[in-house]
Amino acid sequence: MTKKYGIVIVSHSADVAYGIHQLIQEVARDVAITHVGGTDDGKIGTSFEKVSTAFETNEADHIYAFYDLGSAKMNIETIKEISDKEIILFDVPILEGAYITAAQLQMDESTQKINENLKTIIIK
Repeated sequence: MTKKYGIVIVSHSADVAYGIHQLIQEVARDVAITHVGGTDDGKIGTSFEKVSTAFETNEADHIYAFYDLGSAKMNIETIKEISDKEIILFDVPILEGAYITAAQLQMDESTQKINENLKTIIIK
């Protein structure tokens, strides 16, 4: 069954992405969550192919995306242009944004309310 809303975590570190995924899964067992981190050769950085796969393999049709640094955001923005899925992106802290969104999706909060809450923690 396809889930309507999900989350993708994109970090320059595979360990960070995995850790955030583990943490938010504790409060959102029913939310589709995928994560990606690091380059193709396992170093710090991002890989467009790996980021693309994280979005493709996420069961949801509408995905909240959270990232840590610049190239992670650029990869998300590129995928947003070519994906059939709706990708929702806010410039918020990766851990806090993902955590509050996951908890709210788990309790079936409206996306309008989730978006309003995310706007209160935007960083530029």
